[in-house]
Formats: sequence, C-alpha cells, structure tokens
Amino acid sequence: MTFYKFTEDDLFINTLEMHPEHSVYIQSGSVYLDSIQNISGANSNNILEVPDGHVSLYEYNIDRGSSFIYPFINKSSERIGFKSQTKTNFNTQFGFLEDEDPITGSYRLSASVSRDYYDSTYVGSARTYVNALKSKFDQYSYLSPHHQYSSSHGDKSNQVLNLISIPSIMYGSSIKKGSLRLRYYITGSLIGELTDHRRNGELVQSGPEGSTGSGSIAGVVLYNEGIIALTGSWSLDAHNIAYDATSNSKWIHFGYGINPSKNSVSIFETGLAGNLEFVRRSTLSNPTIGNTTLSASFLLEYQGTTHTQTVTMLAHAPYAELNHSNNPTFVSSSDSGNQPLTGTYQYIEQPKEIKNIVHSQFTDVVPEFQKVTYISKVGIYDKDRNLIGIAKVATPVRKTEDLAYTFKLKLDI
Repeated sequence: MTFYKFTEDDLFINTLEMHPEHSVYIQSGSVYLDSIQNISGANSNNILEVPDGHVSLYEYNIDRGSSFIYPFINKSSERIGFKSQTKTNFNTQFGFLEDEDPITGSYRLSASVSRDYYDSTYVGSARTYVNALKSKFDQYSYLSPHHQYSSSHGDKSNQVLNLISIPSIMYGSSIKKGSLRLRYYITGSLIGELTDHRRNGELVQSGPEGSTGSGSIAGVVLYNEGIIALTGSWSLDAHNIAYDATSNSKWIHFGYGINPSKNSVSIFETGLAGNLEFVRRSTLSNPTIGNTTLSASFLLEYQGTTHTQTVTMLAHAPYAELNHSNNPTFVSSSDSGNQPLTGTYQYIEQPKEIKNIVHSQFTDVVPEFQKVTYISKVGIYDKDRNLIGIAKVATPVRKTEDLAYTFKLKLDI
C-alpha cells in the first residue's frame, strides 16, 4: 500500500453560506412545517416520534413505538451529569453501581414555532420573557427606531404584543434580511401581508394593495434571535373571530392557535424502562379553538442562514506510480501452478507473471505489455495511519504509467 501526504497546496477550507427556504402554515391550532406531511410507520403515526408541527432534534428512535433509546451516565465521584440535572437531584438520587438506576436523558426532543400574546393586563413580572429581550430590542435600534423597547412608537413593557419565536434549528444562525413574509388569510382570501423589504427589521404591510393599514409598520423582527414582535392593532377584516379575545382580525392575532412557549411540554425518559414524564410550566394558557377560528389561517415564510465549513482535499495519483497491485487477479492465472522451491535451508518463490490486460484489435497478436491498474477507492488516514475515511468513485479509473490523476475530495467539518 502506498501512502501520500497532503501538502499545504492540497488542502482548502471554505465556509459555505446557504439560505434554505422555510414555511410555517397555521390553521385551527395545527402547524405544518415546509408543507411536509407526517410519514406513518408500523408503530406510530409519525415515524420521527415527535408531536405534529415539530422538528426532531436528533431523529433517533425512528418508528420504535416503545423501548426508546436514550443517553445515560453512571453516577460517579467525577460528578458528571446532564445539564438539566440539578445538584440536589444528583446528590440525593441515582446509584453509584452500574446495575443501579443511572442518570438518563432523552433523544425524543423536538422544537417548533411558539407564540406568546400579551395584552395590557400582562405587565411587570408577567412579561419576564419580553423584559429579557429589552437589551436585544435596543441593540437593533440602529436599524430602525421601531426596535426600541420604549419610544414614541410604543412601550413594549405594557403595550399589546404578539411575540412569535422561531427556534434556531429552523433558521440556522439568523433569518436572512428581506426574506420574511407573513400572510393573513380569512376563508382562504388574503387580507394582509407583511414583508421586511427594507431589510431593516421593520415589518411593513405591503398587501393587498389598498388594504387597511397598507404601508404601516406592524412590528419588527430580531434576525439573529428568530423573534417576531407584532404590535399592529388595526382591523384587517370586519368579521368577529374568536382569537385571544373575540374581535376583528389584527396583526396582534397573527398565528393564533400556536401554543405559547411558556406552556410547552417537555418530554424526557426516566429509569431503565424509559417511562415518560411530563413537565408543564403553566404561565400562559393554550389557545382555545372556536368555530369562527377555523376560518383564519396564517402563513409564515422566510429564508434561514447556515454556515457549513468544508475541507477540499486533492489526492494525486502521479505518473509511473500506483501501477502495481497485491490483488491475486493482478497475476496471470498461468502462474497458479508454480510452487515455491523449498528445502532444509531455503524457501524460494518463483517469479510471477503479471497479467497483460492491454486490449488489441487483432486476436492473433499479443499487444505490448503495460502495467494497468484500476483505482476504485481513495483512503484517508490520520498521522498514525488509522483509516478515517474512504472516497469511492462511481466507476473504477484506469491507471497506466503514462497517466496521472487528481481526485478532488470534499468533506463537511
């Protein structure tokens, strides 16, 4: 086997910036992500084993139904545990022996869009989530004064606020500026559309043309945090619909039906049997879907921003090299009967004839011999010559002594 070392000119590291498109459709309390339907399996209606409208963080336990796999750690004096485990629980629970109850986690974790609605009665400590974003709102004020936590455009500590949160797994490092679009439908008809076409975080009502509030700013977006704050309170439609309160359709009701972030259900597995335990932090109530609510639907579209580092490796097959093989088929079959010469003091192998596979147009002419091999794989080794990767070509490449090749390998890191 021949080893070649990559030189500085053979390795290139690049960062790819990509903008995947995403869509979230909400209707009657159901959330549909990227128009992808759940795939049912033999053991569950959703093979990913997560609630509808959620993204699976690990995509483990595919269609298991029960006996889910989960991470675990045996308690020891090193005091290593999961981040969700408190010191009190670590000290008072679990056993030190391997056959005792270990510290367990869960792979059935998921994330989805959440919505928190705050009317004028939610003030002070009732707006902990909003207050925690005060510095972030002010940080974006260089883009637009509408981002300011408190200004002439409103005070987010007491004004009616519709806060929509997108988890980072659904957009990457940030939401691409200028890509956000919110559409409000009643009985399938578009009554309002918001865009950030100014690329400064302002959500401007840009449609339908001539609609009430057209050209007005209905909210702002925090691109890096995936937070949409809607404050538009003008009526988009004359019909009364059961939202947070029965009223006309307004931007502060956009996305009604999504569960609030502060009333989400976290699932994790405990014990060796993998029993499920539910933890509910009840602050904001889940939305109630009335008969009139069914007529409203919402579409959220945007592009995320992801950065993927890739390494490009150039593997060279030089002239007059890599033209020998230890494969038994490399030797002519006529030499199979040649046995080594053995004696009391010697062991001599007979010369082997390499098989000539050079093609000839004539059946009665033996073509001139050339050493020919076929390259089908390129192995990548670390400094200790441990195989860490294999690159395969679709069709083996014919290699003669007068040919040289360069294989371009790419790997995400």
